[in-house]
Amino acid sequence: MASRPTGTRRARNKETTTRPTTILLVRHGRTGTTGSVLPGRAKGLHLSDEGRAQADAAAARIAPLSPTAVYASPLERTKETAAPISRAAGLRTRTAKGLLECDFGEWTGAKLSTLRKRPEWQQVQHSPSGFRFPGGESFTEMQERIRGELWSLVARHPGETIVAVSHADPIKAALADAAGTHLDLFQRIVVSPCSVSALMYAGGAPIVLTMNSTGDDLSSLAPS
Repeated sequence: MASRPTGTRRARNKETTTRPTTILLVRHGRTGTTGSVLPGRAKGLHLSDEGRAQADAAAARIAPLSPTAVYASPLERTKETAAPISRAAGLRTRTAKGLLECDFGEWTGAKLSTLRKRPEWQQVQHSPSGFRFPGGESFTEMQERIRGELWSLVARHPGETIVAVSHADPIKAALADAAGTHLDLFQRIVVSPCSVSALMYAGGAPIVLTMNSTGDDLSSLAPS
């Protein structure tokens, strides 16, 4: 028969489950095509020198928060961004498929200057909830996917601070969902390369702690 937890162990377990879970959402650093091409899920895209410097800076900012786990989408640019964060925390990077970039389908790899001329671009910007990329994913499916992934991570790490390295659109969708903002307005949110946004999960709906932090001290996000 398994032994019952002592009073001290019970108190510690209760504290862990009642403390909020904080997820630090980090967008990957700059690549050679950031701002000019819609790379989507195409493989073989790596951080530029600037992107690697951004990742190192993000790691230095995040390390004082003592994260207990670091997750990244399966793409190279997110794993390369996560690497210095994991090293600084003495952790290994784990892969979470739900953090993947939106599947842009036939638009993958297209130049943004070309896409902006398409009639569908206005819908992407102003009513994205009803748009599906040809041969790809809808924004609604993307939002549901990352929402489910984040709740899964919360269940796996109750009461902890963890890092999730993802991409601009999924992070924007997660922030909009947490803030109770309709998906049609999510394009109004800015998520810069290697910015840190933070969500706190305390049993109910997530709370937005910060958005698009690129240079600020993150110490205020440490559990009190």
